[in-house]
Amino acid sequence: MQAVINYFKEALQEFNNITWPTRNQAVRISIIVLAFMVVSAAVFGILDQLLALGFQTLVKLPK
Repeated sequence: MQAVINYFKEALQEFNNITWPTRNQAVRISIIVLAFMVVSAAVFGILDQLLALGFQTLVKLPK
């Protein structure tokens, strides 16, 4: 039981050592993440459309 208590005491000590970002840093990082998500979604959407078009072209080829 003492091991469990020590574990939680040490976890709390480590939690107190965390350096949290400032509000400006958090906002900046959030904007970067959102921009990356939008760009990634656009790239994957375009790639999906191109692959679908290629597949449709292959299916319609005369035999």
